[in-house]
Amino acid sequence: MSQESFASNSPTYDQLLEELKGIRRPGLPDLRRTDRPALRAAAVAGGFCDGSDDAPAGIEALLREAVRRLGERDLLGQAAAHTFGLLPDRRGAPAHDRRKMAAAVYGVTPERFRKQQEPQVIQQLAEAVLTILREPPPLPGRPGSAGQSPGPGAGPQPSGGPSATGQSTIARSGRVGRVGQEPPLRVDSVPVDARSTFTLHVSPIELLRDIEVLVSSENIYLEMSKTFRPTVSGALRLAAAVRDPAGEIVDDVLARELAGWLRAHGRPGLPVRPGTVVPTAPGALTARGVRRIYHAAVATPRDDTYEVRPESIARAVSACFALARAERDRYEPALSSICFPLLGAGRGGLAPAVSATWLRWAIRDELARDSRWRVHLVVRSREIAEAVGAL
Repeated sequence: MSQESFASNSPTYDQLLEELKGIRRPGLPDLRRTDRPALRAAAVAGGFCDGSDDAPAGIEALLREAVRRLGERDLLGQAAAHTFGLLPDRRGAPAHDRRKMAAAVYGVTPERFRKQQEPQVIQQLAEAVLTILREPPPLPGRPGSAGQSPGPGAGPQPSGGPSATGQSTIARSGRVGRVGQEPPLRVDSVPVDARSTFTLHVSPIELLRDIEVLVSSENIYLEMSKTFRPTVSGALRLAAAVRDPAGEIVDDVLARELAGWLRAHGRPGLPVRPGTVVPTAPGALTARGVRRIYHAAVATPRDDTYEVRPESIARAVSACFALARAERDRYEPALSSICFPLLGAGRGGLAPAVSATWLRWAIRDELARDSRWRVHLVVRSREIAEAVGAL
C-alpha cells in the first residue's frame, strides 16, 4: 500500500476528535457496546486490529500508543492517560474520578480542567493518532510482522531488546514504532580527575540496578514531588512505593519516612538548611538492589519557582558521603556505591553544566579522602551526557 492510499483511508481529525469526546465519559468499557467507526478505522489502518470483532482492543492499543507519543512523563500524556482510563488500575474508573486525576496532573480543579486543559488534551490525542497513521504499517515479511526478522533497510535494532523507557523498536499488534527516548546507556570510567572516575548513566534513575545508594533532589521542606511529576523525586517516590496485588499503592515509603524524620526533628512545615541530607529505606526498589535513598535538600521555593545555590550542591554531596560512611558497615556486604542526579538542574533552574561542574568538584574532593566508593552519575538525555563528559 502506498503512503498516499494509506493516508486516504484514514479518518479525519474532526472525526477522531468527535469520537474521542464521545468516549471520554463512558470510558474504555463502552468500546464494545458502541461502534466508533473513525477510531475503528484508525486502529485497522494502523495495524492494531483486523476488524470489528477485535476493534475495542485495537482502539485501546492505538490510544495507548498515542499517549506514548504525547509523552508518558509529559503533562499532556499523563492527563490523557487519566482522562481515558489508560492506566492499569484506572480502566473502569468513573468519569468524574478520571477527570479529577487528570486535573491533578496540572494542579487545577476538575472544573477548571474541564474548561481549559481537557479540550487541549483531547485535541492533542487526536493529533497523535493522526501522527501514528502517517506511518504505514509494515508489509508482510518486513519489521513488525509476526514471526519475521527485520529485513533490509529496517535500520539498526537494539541489541538488548526493547527497553522499558528507551527509544526502542517495539512491536504491538504487528506495528513497529519509535517511542520515548534512546535506550538507557552506561558509560564507564568518565574521569573526575587524573586518579578517579565515575560511571555515567543516561537513564531514568528508577531503572538503575545494583547501585546501593540513590540520591534524590528535594526542596528544603523535604516535600517530595507528586508521583506523576517528571522529576527525580517523583520518579523515585513512585518506584519505591509498595503496592497490593491489584497495583494500588498501600505504602508511600519515601514520603512516609521523610515525614517521620521531620516529626522526630521538630521540623514539620519548617525548612531545613540547604544541603541537608536525610536517609530513607528504598521500599520496592530493594528488588533492584537499592539499599538506601538519600534525600538532598537543595531547592528553596521562590513564589512559583525554585532557587538552587551551587554551594548547596557541594554541601549535599559532602553530607551524602558522610552519611554513607556512617552507614557503610551496617550492611553486609558494606555499602560501596552511590549515584547522584544533576542536583538542582530540573525545576531548580541550574544549567546542567553548572550542576555537573559542582558535582564533579565535590565528588573529586570526597574521593580524595576515601577512594573506595564507586560513584555514578545519572542524566536523562544523551545531549546532557555529552556535555557532562566534556567538562
